[in-house]
Amino acid sequence: MKTDKLLFGAAYYDEYLPYDRIETDMELMEKAKINVIRIAESTWSTYEPQEGVFDFTHLHRMLTASQRHNIQVIVGTPTYAVPTWLAAKYPDIITQTHHGQERYGHRQNMDITHPMYLHHAEIIIRKMMEEVMPYSHIIGFQLDNETKSYDTCSDYAQAQFVEYMKEIFHHDLEALNHACGLDYWSNRINAWEDFPDIRGTINASLGAQYQKFQRKLVTDFLSWQCAIVKEYARPGQFITQNFDYDWRNYSFGLQPEVDQWEAAHELTVAGFDIYHPSAQDLTGTEISFGGAVARSIKKDNYLILETEAQGNLGWLPYPSQLRLQAFSHLASGSNSVMYWHWHSIHNAIESYWKGILSHNLRENETYREVCQIGAEFAKYGAHLKNLKKKPSVALLLSNESLTGLQWFPIHEKLAYNDIVRWIYDAFYQLNIECDILNDGDIDLFDQYRLLVAPALYSASDTLINALRAYVGQGGHLLATFKTAVSDPMLKIYADDQPHGMTEVFGMTYDQFTNAVNVSLKDVVFPSSKKTVSGDVHYWMELLQPTTAQVLASYCHPHWGAYAAITHNHYQKGSATYLGCYFDAPLLKELLCFLCQEAGIPLPIEQYPLIIKQGINDLGKEVTYYLNYSDDVQTITCHKNGYLLLQEAQVAEGDVITLEKWGIAIVEGA
Repeated sequence: MKTDKLLFGAAYYDEYLPYDRIETDMELMEKAKINVIRIAESTWSTYEPQEGVFDFTHLHRMLTASQRHNIQVIVGTPTYAVPTWLAAKYPDIITQTHHGQERYGHRQNMDITHPMYLHHAEIIIRKMMEEVMPYSHIIGFQLDNETKSYDTCSDYAQAQFVEYMKEIFHHDLEALNHACGLDYWSNRINAWEDFPDIRGTINASLGAQYQKFQRKLVTDFLSWQCAIVKEYARPGQFITQNFDYDWRNYSFGLQPEVDQWEAAHELTVAGFDIYHPSAQDLTGTEISFGGAVARSIKKDNYLILETEAQGNLGWLPYPSQLRLQAFSHLASGSNSVMYWHWHSIHNAIESYWKGILSHNLRENETYREVCQIGAEFAKYGAHLKNLKKKPSVALLLSNESLTGLQWFPIHEKLAYNDIVRWIYDAFYQLNIECDILNDGDIDLFDQYRLLVAPALYSASDTLINALRAYVGQGGHLLATFKTAVSDPMLKIYADDQPHGMTEVFGMTYDQFTNAVNVSLKDVVFPSSKKTVSGDVHYWMELLQPTTAQVLASYCHPHWGAYAAITHNHYQKGSATYLGCYFDAPLLKELLCFLCQEAGIPLPIEQYPLIIKQGINDLGKEVTYYLNYSDDVQTITCHKNGYLLLQEAQVAEGDVITLEKWGIAIVEGA
């Protein structure tokens, strides 16, 4: 979705404040050039304190005050935390999960399939939409908040799952039993009415189908809300959702509980929440990876609806880091930066997840840096909004493969998202920008010179044939261990592995083991000017090449006869297979070799100097130079252009100085 300006803002909760200061807050926002606030998504119990009793005082206070101060608004539907009266009236609205009955108190603990939850959610959504319709400065609506299925295993959900399976298998129980292998341990289902409680299953195929069904519940729930909001929304008002990521105390990888590509289908624009370490741990990797996922969802620009200001304990940014983070979001394709949140909260669990203002609610160093960012966004936003990016590399991600490696883990320290980030982070540090694709993006493969399939455990024959065709027509494919192992039902293929790809990769394997005291030997990367080596960690497949060139073998007294990395020319393209997980420096050398073979230019600069590029609304190339370090750095300008923030001409070959945690942005001539 194109925007007419960069959106810069914060979540604002008049309901949470210890005293009335709304005019003071709006004046401070206006001074900081904050032009949008997000409101209302968490306060159902305030707006409907008892069933059928509504009080939208705070909502109208925020809307009228923001309108006076020329601040636009995104209104959230308040459905992700239920009021006490609703939980008391319908106790089973608090969901049953694999771990038993949840209790009231925390958010996102409700059964989104419960008929009375949906009934009352629709009432509050419609009442709120009626209240906000007159306000012309509302630019969009956010559906719910970081929505999941919350692992609902209620009777309602499981009854829907049985109907879902009937539809998939055309009411053919024999087909279901065969596809899932339910004869094992006498798990066979011989009558639909005997369908067991899914929480007890040890069958990965059946369990994974339930997880896929739970992801579908999220899609259905957001589509249902979207249809209601559309009845009231004016032309030009967007509808979004703030998706999030796999969580490792910060945003880390592909969200396992939502098919975000499907869930965003009805949305106008994809919205995301990205959180990451700061201070000495700030690398920008999470901003970049999160942005690549966000771009992929609608194949377009996106909105950052939440990111940190001061943030979690230990995340207080060094001076200039907040500014670096903000421009890094734009460099990845975002049209907004919005903080969670404006003011730090004085009670409850998130009291020390600090906002722009600290608990004394006064101007501080974070606020003053926000003012600088806001002024620069306002001044240069026309040159930076709606950035279009066209990387030459794409990573192919898969919810089904993630689920597969949950059921059949490799190692406690090596989950699916670890493998994804292993690959992505190496590209990031080499300044090779990447897109993200999912397994429904087959028709987009040929747009990329290098396609990467990290641990594509679950792959249909349709997808495998598309990968074969991609390589055959001249593409370059990189795959890792645990690729093309099972079908979409997680049934392991019964032919040589990797299924359907042995000719493409020029190798096969039938044995694998944990890697203990193993390194790599005979490492041959034709492009490398260094002596490269690396240790193998966690996992190794014993590769047997047929036509493939061996790029590295195992150094081990018993496994030394087997290949670890192979590279094969197949028809017009090439395919490389990594049979193990190894040290990042060696991976970067391999990626350099593959990029050169694929004709992808390699920047001289590497992390902590990060370079990102795109085309702006004026048709000009915009290059961001980002210094993710505590040292002053210099960089050689790549093209003639104009330094936006410094307002100076620059020529190709000129040296640009970047202060610590500094930024330079060159708009091409």
